[in-house]
Amino acid sequence: MSPKHIVFKKISKDKSVGVYMGKRDFVDRVDSVDPVDGVLLVDPEQLKGKKAYVTLSCTFRYGGDDMDVLGIAFRREIYISTRQIYPPLQDKEQGILTKVQDKLLRKLGVNAYPFFFEFPDNLPNSVGLQPAPKDVGKHCAVEFEVKAFCAESQDAKVRKRSSVRLMIRKVQYAPENLGAAPCVETTRDFLMSDKPLHMEASLQKQTYYHGEPISVRVKISNDSNKNVRNIIISVEQIANVVLYSNDSYMKAVATEDSGDSVDSGAKLDKVYTLLPLLGNNRERRGIALDGKLKHEDTNLASSSIVKEGVLKEVLGILVSYRIVVKLIVGGIMGSSEVGVELPFQLMHPNPDTVKESELEDEVVFEEFKRTNLKGMAEDEDEGNVSPGEH
Repeated sequence: MSPKHIVFKKISKDKSVGVYMGKRDFVDRVDSVDPVDGVLLVDPEQLKGKKAYVTLSCTFRYGGDDMDVLGIAFRREIYISTRQIYPPLQDKEQGILTKVQDKLLRKLGVNAYPFFFEFPDNLPNSVGLQPAPKDVGKHCAVEFEVKAFCAESQDAKVRKRSSVRLMIRKVQYAPENLGAAPCVETTRDFLMSDKPLHMEASLQKQTYYHGEPISVRVKISNDSNKNVRNIIISVEQIANVVLYSNDSYMKAVATEDSGDSVDSGAKLDKVYTLLPLLGNNRERRGIALDGKLKHEDTNLASSSIVKEGVLKEVLGILVSYRIVVKLIVGGIMGSSEVGVELPFQLMHPNPDTVKESELEDEVVFEEFKRTNLKGMAEDEDEGNVSPGEH
């Protein structure tokens, strides 16, 4: 059997508007971002003379919606763009359609209309900080949403029954041009020791994929008169909340406490393997995660790649990773530490994109629903809001 193309749909409760989209993830390739495209299906009888609009928005949240706003809860709409889709402002035939849009328009009939948005190049990616197990409500996150609604005008109040909201994600995949494999070394002199301790740590490559083991090679030449009592290797995630407060969260998401020792005058050349996974960090507050949609699982947040010239302050949450190799060195006066850091990228591989010419004529519709991060409450049925009050 030939593969079927999944199309995600969501219909308003009063059936006045419905949104159909061929995907929920939109890729930021640094120099360009996938456009957001879909089809809006309207019921002229249910519209009763009203207009139909589609909005693309990006919102940054910090704290719960029900918390005191004096420095605790914060919400900012980073970007919002609204288009009138019905009545159409231009003839359908004048627009350039994607293959998915063309198939949907033919399948859905005369009351279906295409919509199209371009992402600005300075928007953040979909990232959220994991709440604690007992936390409820909204927490620190960057979220993207497509909203369709009918109203007398763009700024009029919108009935909840006459609108639909679809959470989408802006994601980054690993770049095609990978950088050099990280390697760092350090030499430490000690009091009352004629010779130093030398350590070198290296990775096999700069970019690792989610779920891929990371091999860290550690080489030690201990010519000092001290003994290395332990070697601890960890993967640290650094999440900088740059938009609101410049908070920085540093979390070790994988640790290898080896117990290895290197006596005075001895050498060591060993490879340690670490596997940073969300599954081992589910109960820890403040871990940065990639945005989550529907019932599917998410993962540790991918590394942020920032386009040159873009102000970092508008990018919400910036995520980076590093390997930290720490030696615990014993001595008469107590222990000391010798450490090095290896920055690297943790990302998803760029999937093989389906060429539009290969899309099958058969389209399968799937209801577009959202399940929040663990500990977050569903906010799908908020009260009536105007388009500017998401």
